[in-house]
Amino acid sequence: MIRLENTTRNIYKRMRRDLPLLFSVFVLSLFLSQNAMAQGSELYGSKYLRVITWHQVWARYSENNSNSARQGVAQDETFDIGVRRSRFLFLSQISPRFLILMHAGINNQTSYTGGAYSGTSADAKKPQLFIHDLWNEYKVINNDKFKLDFGAGLHYWHGVSRMSNASTLNFLAIDAPIFNWPNIETTDQFARYLGLYAKGKLGKLDYRFNLSEPFYTNTTGAPRVGVSSYSPRNVKKIYAGYVSYQFLEQESNLLPFTVGSYLGSKKVFNLGAGFQNNNEAMWTKKESWEGLDSINYHNQNLFSVDAFLDLPLNKESGTAITAYVVNYIYDFGPNFVRAIGIMNPANSTAQGTIGGNAAYRGNAVPTIGTGNTFYAQVGFLLPKTLSSKFRLQPYVCYTNAQFEGLKNAEGNVVPVQVIEGGANFLLEGHHAKITLHYRHRPDFTNIESVKYRPEATIQFMVYL
Repeated sequence: MIRLENTTRNIYKRMRRDLPLLFSVFVLSLFLSQNAMAQGSELYGSKYLRVITWHQVWARYSENNSNSARQGVAQDETFDIGVRRSRFLFLSQISPRFLILMHAGINNQTSYTGGAYSGTSADAKKPQLFIHDLWNEYKVINNDKFKLDFGAGLHYWHGVSRMSNASTLNFLAIDAPIFNWPNIETTDQFARYLGLYAKGKLGKLDYRFNLSEPFYTNTTGAPRVGVSSYSPRNVKKIYAGYVSYQFLEQESNLLPFTVGSYLGSKKVFNLGAGFQNNNEAMWTKKESWEGLDSINYHNQNLFSVDAFLDLPLNKESGTAITAYVVNYIYDFGPNFVRAIGIMNPANSTAQGTIGGNAAYRGNAVPTIGTGNTFYAQVGFLLPKTLSSKFRLQPYVCYTNAQFEGLKNAEGNVVPVQVIEGGANFLLEGHHAKITLHYRHRPDFTNIESVKYRPEATIQFMVYL
């Protein structure tokens, strides 16, 4: 009995002694693969569970559009602080043949809005934590010439453009321009769909295609004559795809999230094209109203062509250039225009205001619509100076959208032009950075006299 007690006591002592080491090994095995050091790396071990978490916090000054208000109180200008994104992403595989992924978090919380993308929530406290992505994936073919994976779930394997699949961890600019997600929070769930997808590579051609279900749209209002809007009777499937030819180094497609800037760590030059189709997604009303038989339904057809370049320029100094250009050709039906204001700081119209369009309150800009949208961004990673860790990356962006639904009294389309610029202060690459951003924003309250408003934002971002 004494020998048994001594043995038990010794085992207990060894467990106490070894517990910190065992715990450390367990944590490392969960959070790190054998060799993976970057998002989307293909060097994972055969079995792993990886967790990524990130926060993006914005402090912002905005001169608001004309007649803007918050709860009826006029807001000519605002300074606010908000959580643009706070997320967790989990991915795991028990072998290279299978993968499971889940992504959850919150978006767009300010002291005024509680995370609703449209900025209509009056309750800013305790915003909704929801699932962004959730899918299972199976490897079907995997050889040097042809790779094919199949997956299903709430997915982010989009068509239309490279930026429609953008990662939010490594933007070149402070954020995406939003029109890269053409149905954001209407027929999708924060740029995600429930569906099936196939993705892979054919030589240097990278491809992704999906068959998805449209969510029931949360838009309101009866159909209008000559101006299309989202149809709540949309039950047609969505077909979408994007392909890119990768001339130089090949990018990983383990995950759908495309990199905004490699900071000179890869030599990449891609040309791409994409599409998305959803029949009878939109509707208008005929001149004479006789119930639902007086509805015209319109197909939603979206296309893009784009190019992405990321090149190191000087190995010793560490300089690099990043550039992206895309042209969207969107058809949402006649005269469709949608205004969006990210974390809109003044999302109502001042009491007593006569005239003007209430949709263009706060920082809202005509963002998505039937017509063409050209977007370009370019950034330059400056030479290493103070240290090898701290880097500075200035950038500029330009948008020019021509929407058929934005015409003045003379019948001419009034272009939506947005000029942006800023700089990333990279403390540990994209893992820890501070971004200063300026936006020269058009105010479409009066389309006959479009004014421009200044907007300045500082972002604090860390991801692990």
